[in-house]
Amino acid sequence: MTALPRTIISTEHLPKVSWAKGCYIYDVDGKQYIDGSGGPAVYCIGHSNTEVNDAIKAQLDRVAHGYRYFFTSTALEELSDIVRGQCGGTLKHFVYVTGGSEAVESCLKIALQYHAARGEMSRRRFIARERSWHGSTIGALSVSGFLERVAPFEGSLLDVSHLSPANDYRPIGEPNGAACAQELEDEILRLGADKVAAFIFEPVVGAAGGCVPAPAGYAKRVREICDKYGVLMIADEVMCGAGRCGTWRALETDGVEPDIMSVAKGLAAGYLPLGAAIYSDKISDTIMRVHGTIMTGHTFTGHTACCAAGVAVQKIVARDGLIAKVRANEPKIKKMITEALQGVEAVGDIRGRGHFIAVELVQNRETKKPFGGLHKLFMHVRQRALENGLICYPVGGNVDGVNGDVVILAPPYNSTDAELTEMVDKMAMSIKQVLAEKALG
Repeated sequence: MTALPRTIISTEHLPKVSWAKGCYIYDVDGKQYIDGSGGPAVYCIGHSNTEVNDAIKAQLDRVAHGYRYFFTSTALEELSDIVRGQCGGTLKHFVYVTGGSEAVESCLKIALQYHAARGEMSRRRFIARERSWHGSTIGALSVSGFLERVAPFEGSLLDVSHLSPANDYRPIGEPNGAACAQELEDEILRLGADKVAAFIFEPVVGAAGGCVPAPAGYAKRVREICDKYGVLMIADEVMCGAGRCGTWRALETDGVEPDIMSVAKGLAAGYLPLGAAIYSDKISDTIMRVHGTIMTGHTFTGHTACCAAGVAVQKIVARDGLIAKVRANEPKIKKMITEALQGVEAVGDIRGRGHFIAVELVQNRETKKPFGGLHKLFMHVRQRALENGLICYPVGGNVDGVNGDVVILAPPYNSTDAELTEMVDKMAMSIKQVLAEKALG
């Protein structure tokens, strides 16, 4: 069996974090790191924001957690109003959880419950895509196409169909969006439409592919296909949503509303664990009419202090116009990266949206052949970046699960131009140093 790339740990001796402020983190030895990826695309307004911390403390002084099935709360209701306004359309209903995996798991369960409420118990199958990452719970793992993270659990996962990645840099047809969407329709027909519950995808693929936006026209065609066959559309926006791509909903750029969506990382910006499964009026009305309640939730569903953190973060994002800033910064960041890596033949693609931009490194630019997985190039870039005082998010196996190297930048939305420049320069320096040392280009 081919050895899988190890993407979870960059070194056996991780630095110990001490404190952080804004875009900068410090370890116990006093070394400074600029957080160029917001950790795993989480810390969207930087670290140690006094306004958010004060809101959390004020909530804790009143009550940390009013159990959701006994109480509602001001924080939960206020956050729901904010998110409802940001989503627009018919996405008005929420199950709040404590992370992205739980959010996706809840989305899957809501889809199944919707079909059960309609008396269509045959609709149990999910369709997803390769080179996708949806989370660590069994259901979320089952719909993920991330070989290294899924392989140890094979045999206990749901039976899920996985389609080709929808990636314009590595197209499967022309036009690529139409070809990828046709794969979905073909698979629905192969399985039988009455067997399919939902199609789940990332509008901009995160860790598994490296900031890969949906091809032109893809999402709209997928929406049409799902509607044609009664299949629900689930948009996983855990990583790419909540403003990360320059709109609050990443899929908004594609002009499409899903039936169900997940969001997490940027919702409370890492100040406390928070995620949500968001679903439409159609889903809610059907389930409530038959079952009277959504049958998914946990002890910490709607955790009061976590919702208070979300309210504080989202108020700052709206008040300071940060989503518009993210959208405006996209061409600037891409230009900065292009210039910083000028002349590096290993740069195959620079892509993404908003503050979610990646560089794909390739062995041959003309053929797009990736570096072999045994090089673990991305791991060396990650470690060298840490040594250079940069936190970025390199990932391996983005081409076929084993081969391929991507380096992701996902800066805080309120990063200054000087901070963005520092992030890009240190990333470019780290890539160049590793390529030179490995004699790879």
